[in-house]
Amino acid sequence: MRSNISLKNSSGFTLIELVIVVVILGFLAVTAIPKFLDLTEQAKQANIEGMAGGFATGVSLARAQWEAEARPNDGGAPKKNFVNYDGTTVYLSVEDVNNNIRPGYIIGTTAISAVADIDCVEVWNAILQQPPSTSTTDLDIDSSVDYFVSKDASNLCHYYLKATLARSTVDTSLYLDPSDSTTVGNSFTYQPSNSSVIVYVNN
Repeated sequence: MRSNISLKNSSGFTLIELVIVVVILGFLAVTAIPKFLDLTEQAKQANIEGMAGGFATGVSLARAQWEAEARPNDGGAPKKNFVNYDGTTVYLSVEDVNNNIRPGYIIGTTAISAVADIDCVEVWNAILQQPPSTSTTDLDIDSSVDYFVSKDASNLCHYYLKATLARSTVDTSLYLDPSDSTTVGNSFTYQPSNSSVIVYVNN
């Protein structure tokens, strides 16, 4: 017994169908592209907020450990508060009522006691596990450094997400130095006298 198989002639798309598909793709592109661009900005905002949150938690944990260990210090003059935080000896602020400095907040890994001597990069590397790379000088767009770090005259540490800084119009291979401003780029600050961590999102 033979079965009869009938083959239908296949035909391509008509011009009208192609035009409709192109129009639909156009509408999708118009609505989707702005959302993807917005996701980039949201990712940069989430990055700085996540880093600031982790940083603030690390500062609190170092102080909590110092308190739990009965506030160890070296007994010197001036005394230096310290604690072994996750295998690293970190030095902490010493109380100074006249200058509104509270004790027990990380100021570096070098043996120091004064908030004025804070090393913002040392604090970053000691507080965070596997932290993103930082620099106090490198503003090169093509470098692998993720964060630009600076300290202002009031001993406030500024941590800038480099990718959110403005580009130089004079040398297009560089970002502009933020000059301790909180109104440029996405950044957060750390005040070692009271452990305040504040996020600034400008992009």
